[in-house]
Amino acid sequence: MKVSVGISNRHVHLTKEHLAILFGEDYELEVHKMINQPGQFASTSFVTIKTDKASMEHVRIIGPVRAYTQVEISRTDAYQLGLNPPVRDSGHLDGSETVTIIGPKGSIVATNSTIIADRHIHVTKEHRRLYNLLDKEYVSVVVPGEKGGILGNVRIKETEEAYYELHIDTDDANAFMIKNGDILEIL
Repeated sequence: MKVSVGISNRHVHLTKEHLAILFGEDYELEVHKMINQPGQFASTSFVTIKTDKASMEHVRIIGPVRAYTQVEISRTDAYQLGLNPPVRDSGHLDGSETVTIIGPKGSIVATNSTIIADRHIHVTKEHRRLYNLLDKEYVSVVVPGEKGGILGNVRIKETEEAYYELHIDTDDANAFMIKNGDILEIL
């Protein structure tokens, strides 16, 4: 069965409280572009993430605000920042890395915030039935082409509402020469 790809660059999810500290009390995230997952968007707002070793400017905030602050980076970003974040599902932040997030009005030390997002395919219960994924927690995905191969350990991420799509980070995309919207085959 086939699945389209969405490539995730480094980004930040913020709580309402942290957004207010970074941008001001009444600040609201504005939509730059809707992303495929229902209700989520790339905002027009950016922050800087900083560690003792380095900083990265112009890191986009993904909206809307969440119940937790989370920073998603690639392994390449982690090397540059001097971090060793775990590969995790979104929201599973215990034991993850700490960074300072800097906005135009303030900064926060975001403890247990920074992960490398796991490879995952967003599905609903209906997608699971339709694509015969009911008994699967992980799958592998075949990547064709000049730098083709197999992406292993791709988690099936079921939510009530989802756009059927494989999410990988920029490191995976670059290693396999994958572009947004490419169609891959699930084994």
